[in-house]
Amino acid sequence: MGIRGIGCIAVLLSAAAACAQQGTLLVAQKGLASLGIVDPVAGKLIATVPEGGITGHEVIASPDGRFAYVPIYGNSGVGSPGTDGRNMVVIDIASRKIVGNVDFGHGVRPHMPIFGPKNGLLYVTTELDDSVTIIDPRTLKIVGSIPTGQHESHMLAISHDGRRGYTANVGPGTVSVLDMVNRKTLKVIPISKNTQRISISMDDRWVFTADQTKPQIAVIDTKTDSVARWIPIEGVGYGSAPTLDGRWLLMVMGDANKVAVVDLKTMEVARNIDVPAEPQEVAMNPDGKTAYVSCMHAQQIAEVDLASWKVTRTIEDGKGSDGIAWAAGQ
Repeated sequence: MGIRGIGCIAVLLSAAAACAQQGTLLVAQKGLASLGIVDPVAGKLIATVPEGGITGHEVIASPDGRFAYVPIYGNSGVGSPGTDGRNMVVIDIASRKIVGNVDFGHGVRPHMPIFGPKNGLLYVTTELDDSVTIIDPRTLKIVGSIPTGQHESHMLAISHDGRRGYTANVGPGTVSVLDMVNRKTLKVIPISKNTQRISISMDDRWVFTADQTKPQIAVIDTKTDSVARWIPIEGVGYGSAPTLDGRWLLMVMGDANKVAVVDLKTMEVARNIDVPAEPQEVAMNPDGKTAYVSCMHAQQIAEVDLASWKVTRTIEDGKGSDGIAWAAGQ
C-alpha cells in the first residue's frame, strides 16, 4: 500500500474516532413513553427506546456517557390526578436497551435526576415523598434521602462543590435550600404562588427559578438564601441553563416561543431568540459553542449558536419531548 493509501486510512480512522467521541443528545419523549437518542452532528433522531409503560419527563446521562437514567413520573402534570410513577429505568445508550431499574417501593412521581459533582451519587426528586432520593448508580440501590420540607419538589439544582441543593417546589411556590452533605433542609425561600424549574450559575453565586404567575425570573443570592432581584422577561419562563463560560443565562419562555438571553453581569435581558413552539428545557454542548432547546409542541430541538445567537437548524425529536441532556462520547 502506498503512502497515499495509508494516509486515507488514517483520515478515515481519525474521522471515526472523532464521531465516537462527539456525544449524543438524550430527549425524554413524553408523548411516546420513550427515550429519544439524537446524533447532534448529523442533526437527526437515530433511536427511540421504549421505557416500558408510563412515561418519564427528565433524563440524565452517566458521567462516562454509557447510561441514561429516566425516572418514570407518570401520565399527569404536577399536582394533577393520574398515575404515580414508582421507578427509574436505566438505558444502555450504545445497545439502546433497558439494563437496570430502581424501584422506589411506592408511588413517588420521581422526576429530576442529577449526578452529584463530587461523590458520583445520583439524586432524584421524589415529589410525593417531599424529598430527594439518593441512589448509588453502581448498585442501583437507594442509599438515603433528603427532606425538602415542601410538597411538589419537582426540579433540582446542585452547587458545583456538591454541598448545596435547591429544589423548585411547584405548588407551594417556594425553593428549598438543602445541605447535601448532612442531608437536611436549611431554609425554604418564598417565590410566588407557583414556580417552575431551577438552575444555578457556574460560580454558584446565583440560583434562578421562573415565576409562573408573572413573566419574571427570581434571582436567589446563595450567600443570603433570599431573592435578591427580579428580571422581567417577555413571557412566562420555564427551563433555564447558564452558558459554560458563566456569562449568560438562557431562559425559555414556552408561551412566547422564545429564549431570553440574560446578561449575568447586568442581570438584564440582552436579547430574545425565536424558537419553535413551546420550548421546555435547555442543554449545553460541552464545547461551549452550542445550546439545544427542546420544543415540545413543534416536536423539534432548536440548535442555537452561542456566538451569533441564532437558531442554526432544527432537529425532529419525537412527540412530547421535554427533558434534554448531553451524553459524553465513548
